[in-house]
Amino acid sequence: MRIRLIFSLKNKGAYLPFHHQYILAQFLKGLIVKGGNESFFNYNYFNFSGLKGQTKVSRSGLHYYSSLVTLVLSAPDQDFLDYLLEQVFKTPKIELGNLILSPEYTEKETEPELETSNKFVCISPLVLLMPTFDDESGKRFINPDTDEFSDLLYESTLTRMEKSGWYTQEQMESFYKFQVVPDMNYVNKLREQQKKFARIYSVYDMDVKYEVRGYTLPFTLYAAEEVQDFVFKCGLGAFTHKGFGMLDLANNMPSQRTEPYKFKREGFVPYRQHVSENLPKREGGDIPDSIE
Repeated sequence: MRIRLIFSLKNKGAYLPFHHQYILAQFLKGLIVKGGNESFFNYNYFNFSGLKGQTKVSRSGLHYYSSLVTLVLSAPDQDFLDYLLEQVFKTPKIELGNLILSPEYTEKETEPELETSNKFVCISPLVLLMPTFDDESGKRFINPDTDEFSDLLYESTLTRMEKSGWYTQEQMESFYKFQVVPDMNYVNKLREQQKKFARIYSVYDMDVKYEVRGYTLPFTLYAAEEVQDFVFKCGLGAFTHKGFGMLDLANNMPSQRTEPYKFKREGFVPYRQHVSENLPKREGGDIPDSIE
């Protein structure tokens, strides 16, 4: 299931770095541990977007000016999401970078009907390679229209699906059809405009900082429906539990895909109406292409 967590912004104009997934990952990991449920400490089958809202660009980063900002959370395990949301709402004042936030309400995205072919957009960067300590290989650029690009995503997806234990051996063997086909018209248009769809991002694992290359582009995925469902809920590529590889369906109307969500918690605040100003951006991604 996918949940939209909406915060009120207390200091309009404050900013986050352009590449802020590591800030969100550290925040969420801290909440997971703070809650004290050890069964969730190493749970890696969740995913989250960048922080969405009305922004303006400066050399410092993304300045947020909307009264509400949104973080999309996703996981197949409702108990995990309820646990995480409970920890968020126990924290009335949240500081992310220079932003001061307060959790307001939650919405559930209605599950779309996924087919064996779906066009997706990235609402957080897509990482292909797992880096190793003191090695630059994680930053290597891989052209999206090569077989290597698709093959790396296939290998990481099938490995994660097998480790989950949710699928039989017969099912795993049936998932051999897998192809990622990027929208090269979009990619070439950015290239012509000297804009970027691939950038270097920081990620922390076991308190070690790595740098990886992330891609933000639309693509079509050809795969079994079970595979489509897995990547839609758990993310695609590497470091999905650290906020990379979150997908959304292209050309959808997000405001028509949500309903109020009341997670398992006493004294929950009533919901407010959906506000379109903090919807996830579409094919352009979460970082302005004109910024290095």
